[in-house]
Amino acid sequence: MSPAPDATPAERARIALVRVWRQLPFFVWLILLWMMLWGQFTWTAFFTGLIAAVAVTRVFRLPPVELSGRVNLWWGLVFVLAFLGAVVHGALSVAWLVLDPRRPPRSAVIAVHMHIDDDLIMTHTAVTASLIPGSLILEADRDRRILYLHVIGVRDRADIEKQRASVLRWEARIVRAVGSRAQLERIRSERRAA
Repeated sequence: MSPAPDATPAERARIALVRVWRQLPFFVWLILLWMMLWGQFTWTAFFTGLIAAVAVTRVFRLPPVELSGRVNLWWGLVFVLAFLGAVVHGALSVAWLVLDPRRPPRSAVIAVHMHIDDDLIMTHTAVTASLIPGSLILEADRDRRILYLHVIGVRDRADIEKQRASVLRWEARIVRAVGSRAQLERIRSERRAA
């Protein structure tokens, strides 16, 4: 969002304020990340984090990320609880695969076509899938909206489809928690079509 060449000073100020407001969550995240990195939640860590965040955002200028402005706390809680359950289940499954002497674990590389055309949703989905034991993101094809995963413990085509559906369910949970209304409608229409 950039001001028109003939914009009034008030319009320019409003656009600048909107731009700052949209980037504020990432700026705060950088400060928190700095404080967690140093393991200190003190005023000194806050101010040095503030200096680091200003330096990083000014030196490494990235395109602004458009947030949806919508947060659903219920679906956020559902996401966190489902994620914790999936991490425990994945860890136990991988442990069983390692300890089961009857057959060596088989693996596969699968492609998952994302439903939503949004970099932030794709990134969240990729990170979530990688954090669950048993799968790892190998590549993300941004242009075609495809995530390539390496998964272990697959025996047949049904296991591959199950893993693919699991990644798409993570995408849907993330959209329900923080996606835009248009993205939410897209997820609902995909669900109805399936």
